[in-house]
Amino acid sequence: MSEYKVRTGGCQCGAVRFRVHGELGRASICHCRMCQKHFGSLFGAFVSVPGGVEWTHEEPSVFQSSVNIERGFCARCGTPLFYRNPEGIDIAIGAFDERDDLAPKIQLNHKYRLPWVETIFDQPVHDDPDYYSRQETIISFQHPDHETENWPAHGLQL
Repeated sequence: MSEYKVRTGGCQCGAVRFRVHGELGRASICHCRMCQKHFGSLFGAFVSVPGGVEWTHEEPSVFQSSVNIERGFCARCGTPLFYRNPEGIDIAIGAFDERDDLAPKIQLNHKYRLPWVETIFDQPVHDDPDYYSRQETIISFQHPDHETENWPAHGLQL
């Protein structure tokens, strides 16, 4: 019997946390307009979870985006978390605590891709050292990328 890595993740504020046991499926990006709107971004990045997901804190809220599709998100902070269809569930790659090995292997709904997506990483990098030093003064209330015993930190109310 194979042993698989237990994966964890959750939303930005930490109210919704999940655990995945077992092997993950296909990692993909989807260019459809519903994924663009769900993420408020250029596309949605997902990995399929054939064995399902265990919600370990609060459960996500759900929006029925079409006849057979549900999209999950945190009702407190708005983080997009999943896409569920009759065949299973895909979790947003960015919601996993460890994401480095979840590179998408396929693009879906390519005909809806924004025409300039292909060249976005060819653009200049903003490297003003003063800008980045100011970023270090930001006090983040974001949940860390690991399980915590006590959250929220600093007396935040969830």
